[in-house]
Amino acid sequence: MAFSADELRVLRRALAIALHPTPLSDEDVQDCLRLAGSVDEAVGEAGRLRAFLLADLARYRNALPGSAAGYLELLQDALAAGYDPRPDDLAALRALRGGPLAAALLERCQVLAERSVRARLASRSAGSAAPGPRSRLLALPGGRAAAREPERPANPAAPSGPRKPGDRPMPKPSEVFPPRRRPAPPPSEERAAG
Repeated sequence: MAFSADELRVLRRALAIALHPTPLSDEDVQDCLRLAGSVDEAVGEAGRLRAFLLADLARYRNALPGSAAGYLELLQDALAAGYDPRPDDLAALRALRGGPLAAALLERCQVLAERSVRARLASRSAGSAAPGPRSRLLALPGGRAAAREPERPANPAAPSGPRKPGDRPMPKPSEVFPPRRRPAPPPSEERAAG
């Protein structure tokens, strides 16, 4: 992230005010708000760029082996930006390890993946050893509240309120699908002859 000369001036002033609190002028407040907005915009843009890079990387990985050169270049850029290689990346690099660049990237990605897994395991074990304060769990539908039957009106067929002119009662299945009638047996020949 790069700051312009004006943004650096505002940043220095904001840091000086943070170290030695003094009343701020309206101009200083507006400058700080503009700087905060610029930083937020840059962070958002970095997130969008990262998402685009990862989507591009996945697209190139899915097009392997024909896109090997582009995939390896994008993977290098993603690793430089702090990307943790995924199992799909390791599998793709194993398939491409015949080339020197792919073999070097495979070694690098294996080290990064192992480091990432160890860090996650360490954070899990540290989290289970000393649990922090937990937020209160909210009840979900289907829990104890569902075990209790809700109170039902005495006459379920009676409407619960005044009906609007356009409202119609729900039809019964027998009204929608009338019962099938059995076909009448064909007339016998004796009746026809008589």
